[in-house]
Amino acid sequence: MKRPLILLLLMFFSAVAHAAPQGWGPLLEPAQLSELLTRESGVRVVHLTGNYADGHIPGAVAAPYAQFRGPQENAGQLPALPELTRIVQDLGISAGTPVVLVHGGSGSVDMGAATRVYWTLKSLGVETLAILNGGFAAWQAEALPVSTETVQASPSDFQPQWSDAYRVTTSDLESLVANGNGHIIDARPPAYFNGEQASASRAGTLPGASNLSFAELFDGNRMKTGEVLTSMLESAMAQDAELTVTFCNTGHLGSIDWFAISELGGYDNTRLYAESITEWAMDPNRPMMNEPAGN
Repeated sequence: MKRPLILLLLMFFSAVAHAAPQGWGPLLEPAQLSELLTRESGVRVVHLTGNYADGHIPGAVAAPYAQFRGPQENAGQLPALPELTRIVQDLGISAGTPVVLVHGGSGSVDMGAATRVYWTLKSLGVETLAILNGGFAAWQAEALPVSTETVQASPSDFQPQWSDAYRVTTSDLESLVANGNGHIIDARPPAYFNGEQASASRAGTLPGASNLSFAELFDGNRMKTGEVLTSMLESAMAQDAELTVTFCNTGHLGSIDWFAISELGGYDNTRLYAESITEWAMDPNRPMMNEPAGN
């Protein structure tokens, strides 16, 4: 057999091995996930928030959201790659593992745990990812099976390589702000965008930013989908922008906007400023918009 044919066959079988299961999408409803788990044996369900011991989707493994976050003073900061590698290996995740991320479902804010971890895993090279819309609370509301059995995954040998394709650093953003390029979206509620409230060292928002509050993307604790979401994004997006950047206080709510725009809306080159306003505001020389007088 000639070498080119061998290479083509290897590429084909690799693509088949990493193909998403039938019916897969970045946002799954409880009934969709239940059907997938009945049919597919290799799906890894990861429980991020809420009390895992009190109940979880059968077969789910626990991965507390806090381990994907930075220190208290800069929660949006990324853990080091060796630490992230340890986490995904302990969860039995490899590049081709289909992974469903489940938050507790206590409200729309809680979904930021799932979207932030989705963004992190995608940046690490995990290829097939989904979030359960409404989280574990939505699963329970549909009277689907619940387990209290602790599940321990068989560790993987995955060696992820971080990609900055979905990330903007503080240095990147300084250049972006100075040049006036790109579309910057503040995912926080309007009071934060307008400088009326703050949880960082300075109130206000990034220069040139527009506001698409994460809360607008939800009906109750479930994210809007279909034509409703499409219409909303068409109104909010700068259609001629080559780069869209989402942010918040610590990259939690900003990841919700990123997920909606990039993964559901299909807008190319949408990136998250993970460290967000908390890190930006640490330097008093960095400009802010809507900063109250005297700050």
